[in-house]
Amino acid sequence: MSKVPLSERKHIAFVGKRNVGKSSLVNCFVGQDLVIVSDIPGTTTDPVKKAMELLPFGPIVIIDTAGIDDISELGEKRVNKTMQIISETDFAIVVLDSQSHLSNEEMNLIELLNKYEIPFYIAINKSELGINYKLLEELNFRKLSFSLVSCKTGKGIYEFKEKIANLIPNEEEPPLISDLIKQHDIIVLVVPIDLGAPKGRLILPQVQTIRESLDEDAVVIVVKDKELRSALSILNQKPKLVVTDSQAIMRVNADVPDDIKVTTFSILMARHKGDLTEYIKGLQRIEELQNGDKVLIAEACSHHPQEDDIGKVKIPRWLRLHTKKNLEISFSNGHYFPSNLSDFKLIIHCGGCMLNRKAMLTRIKQAKFANVPIVNYGLAISYMHGALPRALEPFPEAKQVWELFQKKIPSFHQL
Repeated sequence: MSKVPLSERKHIAFVGKRNVGKSSLVNCFVGQDLVIVSDIPGTTTDPVKKAMELLPFGPIVIIDTAGIDDISELGEKRVNKTMQIISETDFAIVVLDSQSHLSNEEMNLIELLNKYEIPFYIAINKSELGINYKLLEELNFRKLSFSLVSCKTGKGIYEFKEKIANLIPNEEEPPLISDLIKQHDIIVLVVPIDLGAPKGRLILPQVQTIRESLDEDAVVIVVKDKELRSALSILNQKPKLVVTDSQAIMRVNADVPDDIKVTTFSILMARHKGDLTEYIKGLQRIEELQNGDKVLIAEACSHHPQEDDIGKVKIPRWLRLHTKKNLEISFSNGHYFPSNLSDFKLIIHCGGCMLNRKAMLTRIKQAKFANVPIVNYGLAISYMHGALPRALEPFPEAKQVWELFQKKIPSFHQL
């Protein structure tokens, strides 16, 4: 369990106002002094994360956040950070003071959680000091579930942890590749080794694809793009599937016979982390771009750009060549979108391998709220290089959406 990547764990955020005991409750929850506890409001500044195993649920990430009611100049930035953390949260624990009542900040927080469809549970802390029964009436009136706990005496903590373990959503995430293959199938993974490849290791989507294929008892062959043709020629049976890096898709398509299915790591990730059909809808906007339109290229992680960086250099070049338009292209790095999202006509997003699925789905929702189509790197690259629909052949539902896209249905974005 300790080896489970953070992006594959459920994220549980403790949120609420300052000095309600969020950090104390986090320490009780994880069973150690993870964060500094103080009676001084605003002790927690940046979010604090801790990977742990919550029995009987499994591996999770606990997140302690700053108070949502800090009105100082620096506090406003802390509050924004807390609100942004919600985008990667699978489950939230709203911590209230037992002697208080529901404030406007807390109601706004609950509304935000409902807006992004994030399940939550309320912990009423400091119960040893007494209970404001008007608070309980408010919560009951709004049909909000809660538990009374005391970090000072430990009362209710064990029962609270058991409750949370049973409430965390445990729905099955879409598989990466396991539903496309079966035992003894031959899977060929094409992994180019170029300037963008990390020294001495593979990138996470490649590693995850290998592992999931091995879990299905498939036969996994990993080659560089230059060795693909040779590898195919020595096999005594056809591969079930060839998976390649998006940047090599055209070379791979040329080397792989038409009766063998081909897709990309990025398209696999689009389905596993995000919404493949929603990304396909975003492709139509590429054809609608006009001179002066703003396009956002968003990456979930920060890295030092390479000489021919995929996000900073290649995609902008390919996009301008494909559209033949003078576009205004902006870049964002990290887990959060810029505040002026509605100014953009299109978002081209990375595969999101460093995000958990909830964070990626929330980013798609944020794009929808701003009425901005979104597509991921791999799908956009495959489209602009003419590799679609072949790369969608393994995914019938996505292929159907693509066919609607090809018919140029006017209501395409409302599907």
